[in-house]
Amino acid sequence: MTEFIEELKMDEYNGFFISTNGAVVIDCSTNKILFEQTLPIQISKDILNHVKKFKVKPMIFKEDYLYVNDVYDNMANFSEKNINVNIIEHEARSNKFKLCEINDLAAFVDFPLQKILLAGDQQYLQKNYLEIKALFENQANGMFTAPVYFEFVNKDIDKAKALEIIVNKLNINKDNIIAFGDGQNDCSIIKYSGVGVAMKNAVQELKDLADEITLSNDDDGIVYMLEKYL
Repeated sequence: MTEFIEELKMDEYNGFFISTNGAVVIDCSTNKILFEQTLPIQISKDILNHVKKFKVKPMIFKEDYLYVNDVYDNMANFSEKNINVNIIEHEARSNKFKLCEINDLAAFVDFPLQKILLAGDQQYLQKNYLEIKALFENQANGMFTAPVYFEFVNKDIDKAKALEIIVNKLNINKDNIIAFGDGQNDCSIIKYSGVGVAMKNAVQELKDLADEITLSNDDDGIVYMLEKYL
């Protein structure tokens, strides 16, 4: 996300960014972390052990490295588009991670994780995600972030809670916030904000919650709605 901070001059305009589904909040002006809440190490180990019995590709990260079981077991199918994507390469390249193989991620983890990312075929995840997260309902927050991504974060984390930290710091009314989203992990900010906007390509669950539905991300939907309101 740092390249967008520079492009949008967020450091000059008192910008903030929220990452990892709300687990981290950073002040772009100072580059300081205002908030961070990670998964407890033992819960991370338990989740990583649990998901071994499912056909998913777990990914965890620390600093510059993305850790996976097998870089060659990397394909995930988007059923709606009927396309296969090298999901590990996508995650590593888009986030500028170096890749490292670890046979047993559960045994390897001895540090707090901001999240655990599971990738898998879209139909498989839809069929099995309830069983994947069932054991951890009271220990972690599990959600879809894309049709082929299911993620775990700390149980107390969502994007709205992170956004509230920024709202309080800036002393602004949440009714004056416009929030945009496209995935299940955006539901909390769509409900929290004064105007919640779903992209045209958003999941139906988010559209049902939204005050507005804009154009798709490929059609500059954010600009379209900002021009309407601002």
